[in-house]
Amino acid sequence: MSTYNEEAYENCLIQLFTENLGWEHIYGPNIDRDWHSPLYDSVLEDSIHRINPKAAPSAINEALQKLRNFENAELKKKNALFMDYLQSGIEVSYSENGETKSDIIYIVDYNNVNNNSFIVANQWTFIENSNKRPDILLFLNGLPVCLFELKSPSREETDVSEAYSQIRNYMQEIPSMFIYNCICVMSDQLTSKAGTITSGEDRFMEWKTKDGDSESKAFADFTTFFEGIFQKERLLDIIKNFICFNNDGINSYKILAGYHQYFAVKKAIERTKIAVNGDGKIGVFWHTQGSGKSLSMVFYAHLLQQNIDTPTIVVITDRNDLDNQLYTQFSNCKDFLRQEPVQAKSREDLKNLLEGRKANGIIFTTIHKFEKSNEPLSDRKNIIVMADEAHRGQYGLTEKIKTSKDENGNLIARRTIGTARIIRDSLPNASYIGFTGTPISREDRSTIEVFGDYIDVYDMTQAVQDGATRPVYYESRVIKLKLDDKVLAQIDAEYDILAQNADEEVIEKSKHELGKMEEILGHEKTINSLVDDILEHYENERQYQLTGKAMIVAYSRSIAMKIYNRILELRPQWAGTTSQITIDNKQVTVPGDDARIAVVMTESNKDPEKWRAIIGNKTHKQELATRFKDNDSPLKIVIVVDMWLTGFDVPSLATMYVYKPMEGYNLMQAIARVNRVFKDKEGGLVVDYVGIAQALKQAMNEYTVRDRENYGEMDVAKRAYPKFKEKLEVCRNLFFGYDYTPFYDGSDLQRGMTISGAVNFIMAVDKEDQKQAFVKEALMLKQSLSLCSSMVKEHMRLEAAFFESVRVLVMRLMYVAPGKKFSLKEVNDRINELLKQSVKSDGIINLFSDVGEKVNLFDPTFLDNISKMKEKNLAVEMLKKLINEQVRIYKRTNLVKSEHFSEIIQQTLNRYLNGMLTNEEVIQELLRLAKELLHASEEGNKLGLSDEELAFYDALTKPEAVKDFYSNEDLIALTKELTDTLRKNKTIDWQKKESARAKMRMIVKKLLKKYKYPPEGQEDALKTVISQCEMWTDNVADFEDAYQETTSTWNGLMVAEDSPKYGI
Repeated sequence: MSTYNEEAYENCLIQLFTENLGWEHIYGPNIDRDWHSPLYDSVLEDSIHRINPKAAPSAINEALQKLRNFENAELKKKNALFMDYLQSGIEVSYSENGETKSDIIYIVDYNNVNNNSFIVANQWTFIENSNKRPDILLFLNGLPVCLFELKSPSREETDVSEAYSQIRNYMQEIPSMFIYNCICVMSDQLTSKAGTITSGEDRFMEWKTKDGDSESKAFADFTTFFEGIFQKERLLDIIKNFICFNNDGINSYKILAGYHQYFAVKKAIERTKIAVNGDGKIGVFWHTQGSGKSLSMVFYAHLLQQNIDTPTIVVITDRNDLDNQLYTQFSNCKDFLRQEPVQAKSREDLKNLLEGRKANGIIFTTIHKFEKSNEPLSDRKNIIVMADEAHRGQYGLTEKIKTSKDENGNLIARRTIGTARIIRDSLPNASYIGFTGTPISREDRSTIEVFGDYIDVYDMTQAVQDGATRPVYYESRVIKLKLDDKVLAQIDAEYDILAQNADEEVIEKSKHELGKMEEILGHEKTINSLVDDILEHYENERQYQLTGKAMIVAYSRSIAMKIYNRILELRPQWAGTTSQITIDNKQVTVPGDDARIAVVMTESNKDPEKWRAIIGNKTHKQELATRFKDNDSPLKIVIVVDMWLTGFDVPSLATMYVYKPMEGYNLMQAIARVNRVFKDKEGGLVVDYVGIAQALKQAMNEYTVRDRENYGEMDVAKRAYPKFKEKLEVCRNLFFGYDYTPFYDGSDLQRGMTISGAVNFIMAVDKEDQKQAFVKEALMLKQSLSLCSSMVKEHMRLEAAFFESVRVLVMRLMYVAPGKKFSLKEVNDRINELLKQSVKSDGIINLFSDVGEKVNLFDPTFLDNISKMKEKNLAVEMLKKLINEQVRIYKRTNLVKSEHFSEIIQQTLNRYLNGMLTNEEVIQELLRLAKELLHASEEGNKLGLSDEELAFYDALTKPEAVKDFYSNEDLIALTKELTDTLRKNKTIDWQKKESARAKMRMIVKKLLKKYKYPPEGQEDALKTVISQCEMWTDNVADFEDAYQETTSTWNGLMVAEDSPKYGI
C-alpha cells in the first residue's frame, strides 16, 4: 500500500486485537446475516445457550425476545435498559408444564472470561434510516458493545473531531446499533478517546496506562489506549462495574469511568479487603478537584458490594449542603448501585438506621449527627465509612481537657472528645476511607491517624494533561479598592486566625477582630469601589468568555446583600422582570426568573425580612442552581458566601471574584469551581480583592512537586501575560514584511482589506512552514489573552484581534470539513464577534465585500470576482478547496471523471508548487478546470442521459477507439440497459459480499456480451466498466444524494465564458 491511510490504520488495529489481545476477526461482507439487524444473531444465540446451560429453552427464547425488541422510547432509555441486562442479567417469566416460572438469563459470563465470544469486525453494514458501515465494531457474545470511528493519520484536514461528528450522525441514521453500545471510540492514531452515547466531545477521554502503575508519555501511543481498555478481562470489568447512568429526573447521562478512576477504585477495593480484616484504616483517596471524585465514590460503593459480604456503607460529610449534593449524586445512580440510598434526617434517625441493621444499605449523614454514647450503634465489621473531604472535622481520636474560669474566677476543667473518636466509638469495628480533592496538610497527622496513608493520588498536573480539569489563574486587583495599610494589616490578621483552624476558643477570641473586618470590608465606600471595579472588569473582560458565568465570593451575608443591592443600583435592568411585595409598609422589589444576578446563601432567622424575598427558600435555591447550570439562562452572576463553594459544578463557569479571606483546602476547594472542563475553555480566572496570593502559595506547598512547579505560580501577571507577549512577538515575526498598520485606525473596509491581505501573505506557497506555525501560535495568543486581557494595553489587544481574525480565516481555508459549504458570512460574523469582544468595535467588517454569502464554484459572478481578486494566494486556496469538493463528489459516483479531474488538478498544483506556474497562471488553470467540470455535467443533458447513466456511459467510452466500433445510439442504449439492469437486480449484500459481487459481474458481462462489448483488442475496457459498476454498488445509497449536491449547484448556472484576465 503506497499510503498509510484510514484503511491501513483500520487493518493495524485489527491486527493488534487479534495478535495482542486474542480477539477473533471477521470481515462483515463475508457474513451471511440480516443486514437490518445490528446483532450477530447466530453468535448471540450460541453464547446465551453456552452461558446458561441449565436454563429452559423457553426462558432463553424469552430473553432473546427482550434483547431483540425494545419498547418505543428514546435511545438513552433503551440503552439504559440494555445496560441493566448486560450488567445484571435478564429477568424472564415463562411457562413450563402449565406452571409459570421465573429465571435470570445472563448474557455475559463475568466469572469465566473464556466462556464469552470476543469478535472484532470491520465493514459491518447495517441498514436502518440509511445504509451505514462503521469502521470497526466489537461484538461481545454477538452484541455490538463498542463502535470505533477512525480517521486517516495521514490526512491533515481530518482529525478526531470529525470522527465525533460521524458518530453523532450514526446515532441519527442507525440508532438501533446504539441501543447495545457501551463505549464509543474516536481515533486518528495521534489521539484516541473513549466516551458514551451521551458524551459531548469534550467528555471523550484518553486512557493512558495499561496497568495503572505507569502512565504513557509517548505521542500517538494508540497501543496503550486500546490495550488498556480492551484486554478481555479489563473490558468485562469496565462494562460491569465502571459504566453507569446518572439520572437526575430531567436529564440522563451515561458515564464511563476515566482511567484514573478505574485504577484508583480497584486499589481502594484491595486496601478495603485488607482493612476489614485488619486495623480498619483503608486510606485516603486524593483526586484533585473537578476530576470526578463523587463518581469515583459511586463506583467504589458499587464494587464494594461484590467484594465485601453485604456491606453497610455510611457516607459522612461535614456540612448539610455537601450531604445533600453527595446524596443526590448517589440517588441519581441508584439503578447502578442496585439499592436506594437513605439520608439521616436527625441524630435519632441516624441511630434508627444503623442500630440493629444486619446488612446492606447506603446511609448519608453529617458528622454532627453522631453523639457520644456508652453503646455502639453497630459492632459489625462489614461497615464501610466513606468520609468526603476527609481532613475537615477530624479533630483526632484522643480526649482533651480544656480549662477556663467561671464568673467567680474559679478554674473549670472540661473534658472534650474529638468527632473522630465519637464516630469510632459508635462504629468500633468499621473500616474508614477518606476522599478528598485537596492534599492533607503535612502538619495534619489526625487525618492519617484516622484513615491511613494515601491509596491513590491524581494530582492537578495529571488532571490538566488528561483534559479532566483546566488550570486556574489568578489576578490581583486589591489595589483597585485603595485600601490603606491599616486595613491590609487587618486582613493579614484574618489569615493568621484562619491558619489556626476551627478551634472554638480561637474563634471566640477573634470575634472582636472579625467584627472590625466586617466593618472595614462592608463600608459603603469600599463596597462602591469593589462593585465599580467588578462591573468594569466583568463587562470589559469576562462577559464574552464562554457563557459569561461568574461567581462573587462575599465575606459575609450582609456584605453579599450590599454587593447585590449596589450592583442593581448601577444595573437595574439586571433584575429582569421584577415584581413588588410589601414588607413593613415598604415596597420591596423581587427579581424575576430572567434576572442576570442572584444571591445564594442559607436562610437565617436573624435575617431582615426584606432579605428573605431575595434569598428565598430551599426550593428557590434549587431553581437558581438549575438556572445557573443552564448555559443559555439569563442568570450570569451569583453572589455566594459559603454555599456552592464546594461540590457545586458549573462547567462553563470561568470567573470568580474573591472578596473573602480563605486559606488551605477551603481556598483550593473554592477556586476549583472554575477549573471544570467546558468546550475550548483555556482555564479559570480568580480575581482577588482581599490578598489571597500568599494563601494560594502556602496551599500549593501541600501539593505534589510537579503541581508546585506547574501551578505553584497562578498569577496571570507572571504566567499568562508573559506568554501573551511572547506569542504576540512570534506572530509579529511571522508577518515581518507585511504592513498591517491600517487595521489600527482604518475604516471597517480598510480593516477588512488588511485582514484579507494578511491571509494572502501567509498563504503564499513559499510560506508553508510559517503558515502552520502561525495557526498554532495565534491560537496560544488568543488563549493567553483570554486570561490577562485586563493587563493588556489597547494597542496590543487590537493587534491580537488582528492576528485572531487572520487565524480564523486561514483555518477555514485549510481545514473546512468535506461537504461543508464555505461561508464567508460565517467568517465575517466570527470576526465581527471577535472584534466586539477584544477591541469593543461595533463596526461591521465584510471581508471580500464583492463576494456573496455562499461561495459557489459555478456562479459566474463569483468566478468573475475571483479573477479580479488582488489577494492571489487567497484566490488559489479558495478555488483549490472548491474544485476538490466537486471532485470528491465525483469520486463517489463517476470513476472515469474522478480520475480525469483528480489527475488534472494534481498536475496543476504540482506545477504551481514547483514554481512552474505563477499565481495568475494557476488561477487561470483552475478557472478553466471549473468550466470543464460544468461542461462535463452538461454532456449528459445533450445525450439524454441522467447523471447516473452518464457515469456508465463514461466508463463504456473511456477508450477513445470504442466509438469506432459502435454508433452513439448503440452506446446510449447499452448505457440505459446497463443502468436499468443493475437497479432491477441490486441486493443488499452486493455492497461487499464476494459471492454477490461475483453474481453482479456475471450479470454485467452477460449484458455486455449481448452488445458484443468490448471490441476485440480493447479488453481493458471491460475492467473499467466492471469497476464503475462496483463503485455504483458501493455507493448506491448515497448516489442520489451526491448528484443532488451537484445538480442543485449546477442548475441554472453558467460559467462566465468571457471572464477577464486575472488582474484586469
